[in-house]
Amino acid sequence: MTSEPDSALHADADRPSRREQILRAAAQLFAERGSRAVGVDDVGAAVGVTGPAIYRHFASKDAMLAEMLVRISERLLAGGAAQVAAAGDDAAAQLRALIAFQVDFALGNPALITVQDRDLGALSDADARRVRQLQRRYVEEWVAVLARLDPPATTATCRARAHAVFGLINSTPHSAGRLDRPAMADLLTRMAEAAARA
Repeated sequence: MTSEPDSALHADADRPSRREQILRAAAQLFAERGSRAVGVDDVGAAVGVTGPAIYRHFASKDAMLAEMLVRISERLLAGGAAQVAAAGDDAAAQLRALIAFQVDFALGNPALITVQDRDLGALSDADARRVRQLQRRYVEEWVAVLARLDPPATTATCRARAHAVFGLINSTPHSAGRLDRPAMADLLTRMAEAAARA
């Protein structure tokens, strides 16, 4: 687990607002302890404010978790679509762009990966449904590219490939500290490309 705050919650990562600082701190604490074991006072202490001051930004700890997971799902979807568009009509280039995008996200945001994996079930039904809808749309960006690379493959096969690649890349909370970031990015990229085309 990295001790650096996750950057993907906010587009202007170098100048986060207080709200963004709260979300980053919450992501790190939720990843370390689980959202149920973290109180509003813990999040406040991590950003240097009293617990009650958090309520000026979020109605509850659950609201923090919901915004965190919805926002990151929105950013992944928008970013994935932008990568595909920027790569032109070359499906191989689109796949490389998607893999690079996901690897960069995973290496930069291990806490968010942990929180999404472990605490998605703590969301309200409506928030969980929104996150899953966004996630499905992001997966379908990958499925469309994989289907173009391997026309005989069924949609189900392409979807399974996409999820397998996510599992490999999103293992970074457990594996990233074993190599420096460039070496880990290179390894993940090569493994992901091989897995996507298997």
